[in-house]
Amino acid sequence: MTTSSDSGTQGDQHASPPRRSWREAWAVYAHPRIAAMACLGFSAGLPFLLVFSTLSAWLTEAGVSRTAIGLFSWVGITYSIKVLWSPVVDRVALPLLHRVFGRRRSWILLAQLMIAAGLLGMAHTDPLQELWRMAAFAVLVAFGSATQDVAIDAWRIEAAPPDRQAAMAATYVFGYRLALLTGGAGALHIATFLSWTGVYTVMAGLVGIGVAAVLASREPETRLTRDTVFMEARVQRFMTRNAHLPERLRNALGWLIGAVVCPFVDFFTRNGQLALVILAFIGLYRVTDITMGVMANPFYIQHGFTLAQIANVSGIYGVAMTIVGGVLGGVLVPRYGVMRVLLAGAILAAVTNLLFAVLALMGPELWMLVITISADNLAGGLAISAFIAYLSGLTNTAYTATQYALFSSLMTLPGKVIGGAAGAVVDAVGYPLFFVYSCLLGVPAMLLVIYLMRRMPVHTPAPAGAVT
Repeated sequence: MTTSSDSGTQGDQHASPPRRSWREAWAVYAHPRIAAMACLGFSAGLPFLLVFSTLSAWLTEAGVSRTAIGLFSWVGITYSIKVLWSPVVDRVALPLLHRVFGRRRSWILLAQLMIAAGLLGMAHTDPLQELWRMAAFAVLVAFGSATQDVAIDAWRIEAAPPDRQAAMAATYVFGYRLALLTGGAGALHIATFLSWTGVYTVMAGLVGIGVAAVLASREPETRLTRDTVFMEARVQRFMTRNAHLPERLRNALGWLIGAVVCPFVDFFTRNGQLALVILAFIGLYRVTDITMGVMANPFYIQHGFTLAQIANVSGIYGVAMTIVGGVLGGVLVPRYGVMRVLLAGAILAAVTNLLFAVLALMGPELWMLVITISADNLAGGLAISAFIAYLSGLTNTAYTATQYALFSSLMTLPGKVIGGAAGAVVDAVGYPLFFVYSCLLGVPAMLLVIYLMRRMPVHTPAPAGAVT
């Protein structure tokens, strides 16, 4: 029995793929699971603003203090630490639900029920009189949302082969962005003619879109590779060697090794000396756009654009351009390969920051803002769809949820840390040089893409998780 050298990953995405025709490249969007991905993307994006900016608007109208409103931002910590419970999503079979829906869909459905229950609880809570109760329901929504993210990412990776991952990512971004508009601007518009109780009740009902997608979709099938079977066998040997330990302790240790240790050992075993380079690349790929994004809205306002112009161009129009960029990335990846598109995305994401530098040297010219937003969001959408496809291909389907949760947490952490100094950089050198600085932050990611393109082996990929 032999196994491909990808050892259970989604296939070797780094290999040079056979070039597809444009018709074949566009045809990836016809797959039914890609349509389901749009609905699941909507389900993933809906809760986000409802526990952040939209909730802040409600609390402000209710007369809650700014100090308390600020403390509610801590709810977002759940999204940054989801890797801590991702092994549970990977390994624990939910009673009853698992038998009916399977491993991934059962966890998605449970998370959606938590989100709906939390939103309904928030809807029927008076924030001024019952602030702690409101906080508890907000944490429930955020926890359910972060758990749903872990399970949806795992379903997406296992439900489609590598050449469809960029298209899956593009439709996910499409649904996610629509949900952000719904939970943000949409909720605020609804609040003008309904109470906040009505707004959050409506939003709880919209969770049904994701529930319908779960019920209509199928559980993906995965098989363990020989290397994964070998690693799991080592866990069994540990259990045998330590039979003298109390049974509960032995079972707990065995589960911990299989659920937490094995996913990380698997990643480093498969990638060898390149593992640290890959992790560095994951952390640095989005630094340039995250850092620039920290100061985007302050720049627009201080540069003289009105709130209406910012909302229409940067918000609604910008979201549309991000979606277009994501769709374009979903077509280019199967035609040219994920690494080439990653390189193009890294270059474009950095270079388009220079348009902001040009805009900073001009007055508040609306036409230049439209050009800048068009280029920046188009490049960002293309880059993120290719990047998600790349991260998906790094996972072993035996540990999808745990490994992808690690990658998705790592891909924003350095950008957030570096972005924390963005305001100080603007104060020191001004906006034009700040945008040049944010452009230069993209150079390491470009160099790492080129390095990985040259170091990764070229061979024929095997099906995801297959043992041949």
